[in-house]
Amino acid sequence: MALIEKVPVTVLTGYLGAGKTTLLNRILTEEHNQRVAVIVNEFGEVGIDHQLVMDADEEIFEMNNGCICCTVRGDLIRIINDLMTRRDRFDHLVIETTGLADPAPVIQSFFVDEVMLRQTQLDAVVTVVDAKHIWDHWDSSEAQEQIAFADVILLNKTDLVSAEILAALLKKVRGMNAIAKIHTTQNCDIDLSALLGVQAFDLKNALSIDPAFLDEDAHEHDNSVSSVAIKNTEAIDITKLNRWLYQLVQAKGPDIFRMKGILNVEDTERRFVFQGVHMTLDGRPGKPWRPGETRRNELVFIGRNLDEAELRAGFEDCFAKAYAHSV
Repeated sequence: MALIEKVPVTVLTGYLGAGKTTLLNRILTEEHNQRVAVIVNEFGEVGIDHQLVMDADEEIFEMNNGCICCTVRGDLIRIINDLMTRRDRFDHLVIETTGLADPAPVIQSFFVDEVMLRQTQLDAVVTVVDAKHIWDHWDSSEAQEQIAFADVILLNKTDLVSAEILAALLKKVRGMNAIAKIHTTQNCDIDLSALLGVQAFDLKNALSIDPAFLDEDAHEHDNSVSSVAIKNTEAIDITKLNRWLYQLVQAKGPDIFRMKGILNVEDTERRFVFQGVHMTLDGRPGKPWRPGETRRNELVFIGRNLDEAELRAGFEDCFAKAYAHSV
């Protein structure tokens, strides 16, 4: 009975831009007769993912200023402990990690904290893999460990690659993880019964991958990877913005792992949402600005060798009104 009463937890991981937020939106908006609490974690000082998540009744908690497996792991344990005082309000917990997270210390939290061990059950580690861009990140230890520790793997964005590339990817992923259930998807379109309540996590398998993963040893990130956050309230000229973003990805695309933003576009009633991975950009109207809400811009760039002054100056050139910036 104690096992049944534990809260099932899904850890949602995957490298930057793979489609985790798209999958999270499906979990929050599709009918599955479960009340879901969500914890999202972002790399950088500005949190945007909670604004990209569609309106839903579920509670969304956000942690930023670091990686969920390092500097804010204490926050993760604290938030889950707080959530347990409202156990009657949700049936399932989903933790979306930053794309730069090593999943091992996240998993570890469920076995080293007394409350989490007693009141939660790790249901599955679900990893989303970007079929088009993962090839650029095979050397990343985070990307490899996200695949290796997964119980369920979504090979996403299959519409962007050929059948031959997809077959090669499937073989490569299966070589890294022989036991995970693998699904091929477009826009993370999958029956959620394949992800939630599957009871797929096995501690013995995790220990076979990394016998020391229950130890307290910290891990290290690639120091050349950083994030740049930009926040202000200026109205944006959409034509200038499109021109700047296009020029930016042409010049710096290989070094930009992920970019996302919520923008205050001039003469529009809705916030403008844009996301990008390397050379790929997508933008569209988002949620309406609420009456009395401060209209603002919040952008995050994650990549290698980013020039913060250059990014700020380029964005300021997109303001609808002239702005004298300094670099």
